[in-house]
Amino acid sequence: MIIDGLREAGDFDVFVIGEEAGLTRRIAERNPDVVLIDAGNPSRDALEDLATASAPMRRPVAMFVDQTDAAMTKAAIEAGMSAYVVDGLRPERLRPILDVAIARFQMVQKMRVELVETRRALEERKVIDRAKGILMRARGIGEEEAYVLLRKAAMDQGKKVADMAQALVIATDLLK
Repeated sequence: MIIDGLREAGDFDVFVIGEEAGLTRRIAERNPDVVLIDAGNPSRDALEDLATASAPMRRPVAMFVDQTDAAMTKAAIEAGMSAYVVDGLRPERLRPILDVAIARFQMVQKMRVELVETRRALEERKVIDRAKGILMRARGIGEEEAYVLLRKAAMDQGKKVADMAQALVIATDLLK
């Protein structure tokens, strides 16, 4: 039914993997844009295997199942499914489901990138604050002056303020 739905929905290059053995390797070899799974009644182990198979390449995964329960739905979400469709595989619904799966995948990817950037910025902020504290104690100056000094040193050496702060923190730790 998935193949028929894809044919009706547009011009897609479809490759069918009929068995779970070597799934990770075969998905990696084909490097598809989207993975669609017709799983009937998947087990939790099958969901984990599918998550493992699709995770290394980070792509949208839509799974079609005949029936589910709350635990299986939760397991599918935790496995990273972009779409988890219960008893709803009809050819005319395939294109909208694909569109939603891709959009959800892109949204989650964007949030992951933002989370990494936010964590990095927080770590940089902590290091900068620590470096300012070191300068304030060593030179007897205020916080604003410490930051200006740190920023000037970074500019003079063509480095980012966070990198200069990290160097100062490391040097201070070595001198203790």
